[in-house]
Amino acid sequence: MFLGARELLFARGHFSLMGAVVALIALLVVLLSGLSTGLVNDGVSGLQRLPVTAFAFDDDTKTDSAFSRSVVSFDQVADWADQPGVAEAAPFGNALVNGSATGGDGRTVPVDLALFGVPAGSFLAPEPVEGNRLDDGDPAGIVISGTLADQGVRIGDTVVLDRIGTELTVVGTLAEQHTYGHVDVAYVPLATWQEVHAGAGPGDPLREEARSEATAVALLAEDGAQLDPAAGDDAAGTRTLTLEESFGASPGYTAETSTLNLIEGFLYVISALVIGAFFTVWTINRRHELAVIRAMGGTAGYLVRDTVAQAAVVLVLATAVGVLAGLGLGALLAGSSMPFALEAAPVATAAALLVLLGLLGAAAAAVRIARIDPLTALGGQR
Repeated sequence: MFLGARELLFARGHFSLMGAVVALIALLVVLLSGLSTGLVNDGVSGLQRLPVTAFAFDDDTKTDSAFSRSVVSFDQVADWADQPGVAEAAPFGNALVNGSATGGDGRTVPVDLALFGVPAGSFLAPEPVEGNRLDDGDPAGIVISGTLADQGVRIGDTVVLDRIGTELTVVGTLAEQHTYGHVDVAYVPLATWQEVHAGAGPGDPLREEARSEATAVALLAEDGAQLDPAAGDDAAGTRTLTLEESFGASPGYTAETSTLNLIEGFLYVISALVIGAFFTVWTINRRHELAVIRAMGGTAGYLVRDTVAQAAVVLVLATAVGVLAGLGLGALLAGSSMPFALEAAPVATAAALLVLLGLLGAAAAAVRIARIDPLTALGGQR
């Protein structure tokens, strides 16, 4: 790319300006990627870390609000447990509550919790990194997310739920972030969750039906086996969603992710258009120089390859600068209260897409080179 290299050197002002635009777009793409990942983690990391293949909800429940509206019975859990390919089926409860955590030293921390009600001895019960597991013999014991522990809630603290006054004691903490709907998760025995979900305070009687209810049936497939959702739903009267599909049933997940994906998609399109427009104008400005090379025997293919290689140099260098700046700024944001998390795979994918779409824009502009008539162009200079 002799011609391209010389132009990069002698017209470095033009290409530096173009590179700055690409670098800013790359910076925005990295920040959006981190924000998107952070929102996903903050919205459904509690679900992501469940050892679940699928959730079966009540058949009449809308899928976009299934975790807040669905109610299934233990009979439906039993129906699913009898299905081929199901290793385990367990009732799973979900409820959002508010309260406050009080320590023995008088420390009080207001908390918002997503209560996950699980049978203490089931595959759903988490393994705490500190403290004890859930125990049906201790119905008031809860295991909390590591992010809630980072906020000052400790083992032994008493959590009092608003309105109903239920008292829960922190018996264990988890190692990682477990959040649902941007709220920290706390695991409780299923019987305790049933009381909270029914709004029963200390000493209040609990209706019999509530003792055999849950939000959904959590399903774990056998190793190498495939679940048959249609057959299971027909037998149990449920609607089954895979674990990934169930993320859309959490509050705000679909709206948040679709909005950010749309913005990121527009950035890719803008990048391709800006780069295509730049190289179109650049090709028009050097039309006569290209005509001279054509008259000297240079082929259109050679000039197109030279132009695309020139664009690749600009795109790769500018994208690298933008990505590095985004990683640096993202490291600062990751330590703030903003739901922001950078992961290698999404950032690498975003950078690769930015370069690829930019090359497509440059290639579309380079097509004009093939249409240059050297005789006409040279004659226009006489």
